[in-house]
Amino acid sequence: MSRLSSPSDSNEYVQLLETLKERIRSSRLKAALAVNEELILLYWGIGRDILHRQESAGWGAKVIDRLSSDLKRDFSEMTGFSPRNLKYMRAMAEAFPDREIVQRVIAQLPWGHAITLVEAVKDPAQRTWYAEQAREHGWSRKVLTHQIGSDLFGRQGKAITNFARTLPAPQSELAQALLKDPYSFDFLGLGPDISERELERSLLDHLRSLILELGKGFAFVGSQYHLEVGGQDYYLDLLFYHLQLRCFVVVELKIEEFKPEFAGKMNFYLSAVDDLLRHKEDAPTIGIILCQGKNAVVVEYALRDSLKPMGVAEYKLSQALPTPLQAALPTAEELSHEFPLLSLVKLRIDIERQLRALAEETGVASEGPMGLNELVRASEGVRQLPSTAKFMRIVDVLHKAAHGVEVPRNDADHATKISQLFLADIQEYRAAR
Repeated sequence: MSRLSSPSDSNEYVQLLETLKERIRSSRLKAALAVNEELILLYWGIGRDILHRQESAGWGAKVIDRLSSDLKRDFSEMTGFSPRNLKYMRAMAEAFPDREIVQRVIAQLPWGHAITLVEAVKDPAQRTWYAEQAREHGWSRKVLTHQIGSDLFGRQGKAITNFARTLPAPQSELAQALLKDPYSFDFLGLGPDISERELERSLLDHLRSLILELGKGFAFVGSQYHLEVGGQDYYLDLLFYHLQLRCFVVVELKIEEFKPEFAGKMNFYLSAVDDLLRHKEDAPTIGIILCQGKNAVVVEYALRDSLKPMGVAEYKLSQALPTPLQAALPTAEELSHEFPLLSLVKLRIDIERQLRALAEETGVASEGPMGLNELVRASEGVRQLPSTAKFMRIVDVLHKAAHGVEVPRNDADHATKISQLFLADIQEYRAAR
């Protein structure tokens, strides 16, 4: 067994120390301007040099303790040079050897995210995938930890769907990538012997966790959402609007294995939502049937001839919520920051429904579908509501919110107040007729 050489006071060690000190000095000014990116690249460079010297010169782990002591002495105003952090730098350089990936992805994430990726994900391809997802979706470290723990990589895009046949290529690919199989409802803490209504109520009680599991972009519209078709009442289990796909998403919950008739019922719901709720600029409504089990062949046959886009996936329940998973769930504040426009999307939908009903009651509905602007103008022909003029000035904000465009918080708050007032005026006028 070969004996590891000691760095001691060798010229190689002195050269390494001086090289790292010079790199730190030259990076401090840049770090003041682009703190995170420059810091991650600095850490990666330090880790790469340590790794290279240990491999080429055979230095042992004690060199990290000595480097830590010397760097903290010469850069006492800087933090981050503890032995533990230097080991993380070395581990990051080993986990991400490609500088291009580090600069494009890892350097866009906080240092804590990089540590989580190195510690929790051992497969290189999965590690890079989680890093890219965290960067793209702006995950907090808690959310990243939760997604890794729930094996999002292994579940993403695995639902059986007919999207490739029923949606245009760009949207079908995005929709397929967004659906999971199975969905993890471990956060409910429920056993398998439950009713559909109990499952639905529990999901609503844990709405923020449900939206986290569904994925960013899902805006909650309502539960047991009422539709009237041919004079009969129908109720959707859960209705969402997806801000990236720009379409409604109907979710039906089943506490049994998938049956072919579920697809027929979903096809009916999708047709109704497309006719009654869908705006002319919205993409076709998508359906998701969540079951406790499924036979893949039966699902394929059931979806083969359907003209409406839908997918079928399983969900998993656990009676107890694991402590690490519970700690990983985002706070209400984190979720509200990630989904700031849910109320505006819901208000737009409620206003459209009320205006469409008013147009039908007064006989001014056109043969073709009317958008929000057309519905407001049609209502003016019946009666000028007190808040109509104010509402027309903020309609563009509602459109942006519904289609995933960023809206300043002040504008969103103002539009919410005006929309609530306009909705109340419509409801009051309809009730008085």
